[in-house]
Parts: sequence; C-alpha cells; structure tokens
Amino acid sequence: MILWLNPATGVSGDMLLGALLGLGARLGAVRSAIAATGLTGWSLAAEQVQVDGIAATRAVVEVDDDAPERHAAELLDLVSRAQPEPVAAVAVSAIRAIAEAEGALHDRDPAEVHLHEVGGLDTVVDAVGVAAALHDLAITEVHSAPIALGSGTVTCAHGVLPAPAPATLRLLAGAAVVGADLPGETVTPTGAALVSAMGVRFTPPPAMTLGATAYGAGTKRFPQRPNVLSASLGSPRAGAETMVVVECTVDDVTGETLGHVVQRLLESGAADAWTSPATMKKSRPAHVLHVLCAPGREAALSEIVLTETGALGLRRHEVQRTVLPRRTTTVDVGGHAIRVKHGPHRAKPEHDDVATAARALGLPLRTVAEMALNAARE
Repeated sequence: MILWLNPATGVSGDMLLGALLGLGARLGAVRSAIAATGLTGWSLAAEQVQVDGIAATRAVVEVDDDAPERHAAELLDLVSRAQPEPVAAVAVSAIRAIAEAEGALHDRDPAEVHLHEVGGLDTVVDAVGVAAALHDLAITEVHSAPIALGSGTVTCAHGVLPAPAPATLRLLAGAAVVGADLPGETVTPTGAALVSAMGVRFTPPPAMTLGATAYGAGTKRFPQRPNVLSASLGSPRAGAETMVVVECTVDDVTGETLGHVVQRLLESGAADAWTSPATMKKSRPAHVLHVLCAPGREAALSEIVLTETGALGLRRHEVQRTVLPRRTTTVDVGGHAIRVKHGPHRAKPEHDDVATAARALGLPLRTVAEMALNAARE
C-alpha cells in the first residue's frame, strides 16, 4: 500500500500515530509491538475527536514514568526489542536519528547523548507505535507534501530558541518544507525523526487508486486552521512501480555472512537480494550486496545491511520495475502438493515444493518439475 501525507500544520509522533490508527491500523497489533519492548507502565488508546469541525483520531499515550530526560542508549535498547523485526528497525532508525542530531549539536558521541524533551518513555510508544502501524497496514511507500514550519520561539532545556528547534532542523535535512503563518513549533523532533525513518519521498500524490483518508489530531489549536495531519492510503496502479535499490561493496565479509544477510533481507521484506563479484582498488576481490525493495522498506533493510556487514555506508537509487500479472495454483504430484506460479508467458513450479517432493518420491528434480507442469496444464 502507498501512504500519502499532507502535513499542512506540521507533524508529530502522536499525529502520525493517530492518522495511521484512523486509517485502520489495528490497535491490538500496535500495542503488541510496544509490549514486546518490555516497557511497563504505559497505555495507548485511540480517541475520536472533532478538530474545528474535522473528524480526527487522537492517539492518547500515557506513561507512569513521565520523566522527560533519559540517555539515548536507554531508548534505543527498548525500541530494539520491538516485534516483528521490521518494526524494530524503523523505530531504531528514528531514535538513532534523534541521538545523532543531538550529538552533532552538542559535539557528543550519539551513544552518550542525554535526551531532554524527547527522552520520555512516550517517545518509545510513539516511535514503535508508528512503525507497527505502518507494518500492520502493509505500507510499502510513503509520500508527502512539503512540511509546514511555524515561526516564533520554542522553550526547551537550553532556553528560548527560534522555532523550529535546532535538533528538528537537523532531522529535517533533505526534507521538503514550506513556511507557514503558524505560531511556535509545528514539527516535533519525534515527528521529524519518523519522517526520516519512514523514508518519506516528497512528491505530489503518486499514481495510485485512492482508498481511505484519515486525520491525526494534534494537541495545539491554531486560529481558523484545523491542526490535523491528513493521511491517505492508495493501492499501486498496475504496471510500472517505483522501487529502490540499496547496495554496498564489501571486501572483508565471509561468504557465510553474505548468505545469511541475503536470507535475512528476504525474510524482512526485501523484494529481492543478491550479491555480485567485484574488484576494488588495489585489485582486491570483493562483493556487491544489492537489495531491491519498496521505498517504505528502505530504512529497515538498510539497517540490517549495516549491522550485519559492518559497512560504513550505502548507495541507493530508484528504479522502475514492470510487474506482470500472475496467479498461483496448486497441483498434486504423487501425493505431494506443489505450487505453480502462472504468468502471461510461462508457468513455473515452486522450487522448494518440487525439491521436497523429489526427495520423498526418489525421483530427479527435473522429472518432478515436468510432472507438476503437466498437471497444471491439465
């Protein structure tokens, strides 16, 4: 599914979460992902409200321990336990982005950064909650209109600063923004970090079949301007679709590790993953690890590549993939079920099913594959 956001009054973690719950993300699935972190003393509810005449969903987050300050390492440890794994990867990316932004501002190692306003446990609920809602809605691409930035000042642990706050501006690097006649902070650090972690692409509404639209309620009130985040779901139109290729070149990773990484990437939502041989400088033999994925999966899969290989950087580029219609049938060969994938030009039995049947029947792989194709034709 495709998600398109219109942050005309800004964006925050709770606005994003409210909008996604309004689109149909299951509250139970979101709560389960948060519970997997081991966090205690929290609650999450979805409340239907009216914001200046607009029906919206407010994500109501409460925590028993409402201390606003913690070390980033503590929050990272919590969100890394979220389940399933793609949810944890997005949440970790968001919290790590906050730590890196604060570290750069104060010339500190991100691992040692002490977070102030965003160090509360509600940040864990927001980050994991948004990641879990994206996963539950099977969102693979996130697009957005430019984010509205307010003006004036914001009060924080370091005093009264111009709005947007310095950390927020760092987190928004690369994002499309637009000035708005709105007072104070319209984008929170958590909202900006989640925009980055989700791999948002700033475009007009993409080509899609439009589905549901929902509104996430903000807590501020603006004169004659409903403070809501508009979020729309759409399904890709048949034919070409935009995908992302993430890749890195490594010369110090074993074949066993590369095989493990490829398998893990496929299990975590990559459309495809593979390696190709390469020769680096000084004629060193190496491998290029390639990952093909939907834009919405890019952050989580990049995190897997970096942590598993130890690579110091990645390359990415968009590609256009043409997808032909296909269907799957199941045939019986010697009492064994074999799935057969049918496209416009050919049919192909699933290798794993064929291999299992061949071992059980004591027949060559190619013989069982041909028997499956004949059964499918019949």
